[in-house]
Amino acid sequence: MATLSTTARNTSVNSVTALLNNGDIKFQTSGGNEIAICTFGATAFSAASNGKATANAIADDTSALAGTVATGLLRDSSHNTVITCTCTGQGGGGDFIFTSLVIGAGDTVSVTSLTLEQKAS
Repeated sequence: MATLSTTARNTSVNSVTALLNNGDIKFQTSGGNEIAICTFGATAFSAASNGKATANAIADDTSALAGTVATGLLRDSSHNTVITCTCTGQGGGGDFIFTSLVIGAGDTVSVTSLTLEQKAS
């Protein structure tokens, strides 16, 4: 099995996270309807270390639309999807874990932490 060096892992992660600068996370229903958009800052993530980068502060969406969250799209500043993520309730093992997948109109949606990692193998 091939193994990536730490330098290769860091370079890979930094390349992807740079695409997310000034981008956002669009949470949507299984039918693709928007529920909430949380916004990355100018520097979306810290520099990778050991193949892992942690997101800097992500702005809340304080006026969500009603719906059941199915996916999260990490998008660049032009709204092109960079990464598609699964969303689950607690214990579901998704990329984003929600207290409740059902979001009400006007609810606030927050991302409290987010990391991206490139495994060695």
